Amino acid sequence: MAPTSSDITAMPERSDLIRLGIGILGIGSSGPLIALSAMPILSLIFWRNLGGSLFTLPFALRNKVDRAGAKWAAAAGVLLALHFIGFFAAMRMTSVAAGTALVALQPIFASIFVKMTGGHIPSKAWLGMIVSFVGVLLISGIDFSLDRRSFLGDLAAVISAALAALYMLFGSKAMKSLAASSYTAICYGVCALTALPIAIISGSELIDFPAREWWILLALIAGAQILGHSMFNAALKRVSPAVVSLIVFFEVPVAAILAGIFEIGKQPSGLIIPGIILILGGCTMVVLRTRPTREMVEAEVLE
Repeated sequence: MAPTSSDITAMPERSDLIRLGIGILGIGSSGPLIALSAMPILSLIFWRNLGGSLFTLPFALRNKVDRAGAKWAAAAGVLLALHFIGFFAAMRMTSVAAGTALVALQPIFASIFVKMTGGHIPSKAWLGMIVSFVGVLLISGIDFSLDRRSFLGDLAAVISAALAALYMLFGSKAMKSLAASSYTAICYGVCALTALPIAIISGSELIDFPAREWWILLALIAGAQILGHSMFNAALKRVSPAVVSLIVFFEVPVAAILAGIFEIGKQPSGLIIPGIILILGGCTMVVLRTRPTREMVEAEVLE
């Protein structure tokens, strides 16, 4: 049952807290695994989403599919592919910590899109956006002064956050008439089919990889795609999107810790930490003050 406005920030039940905890570990592994993999970005996107779609397909076949919902899910799949291209590029060009923090800006972009379509955003939420924007300037400014490649990775992460917000908006429309399994099967499937021709045209290798790359891919499917997103989607049936989106912010420290432990990708400068704190603090203010319409954050995704 969807949460009411009176329990918008209510503490989730124990079972849902367990699901959300598992989900955090799942999506937190995404950035480090992407940075660890040498598989071409488009190939990684194709196989990851194909695997996620095939996994959820048996569950989806039990449900009826509404045509309008399917169209929204397909559109969300195209946006998800574009989001992943930006996110995967960011994980390989900038630090995992900075990249995941910048992608966490997606609730702010969602708020902006809602405002552009006639929705109302409280004034205190705009203060949170300003705080997060200062954090973005701090991170990107430091990276630009130290490493142009890292700066471009930061830019890819910000674009990825905007695309993720649009993906969530489209996904929330699809979820109004589709079961979660039907939505994910269609969305992930279309995402894979969107990435495939781009991979072929760009000349990306699709099959001939060493066993190590396939093991990383399986870990990415099992962790980020299944244990991550599926757990959040299951919790969203009962838990407020505002609470879930706040919990998703824990992906940033989880990803940073995993990257640090295994020495994956670029390690962030200590000066970036204040920027990450500002981004997460500002996003928290936005989520708590916006008492969201479900369009803003319902179709969870991240990464």
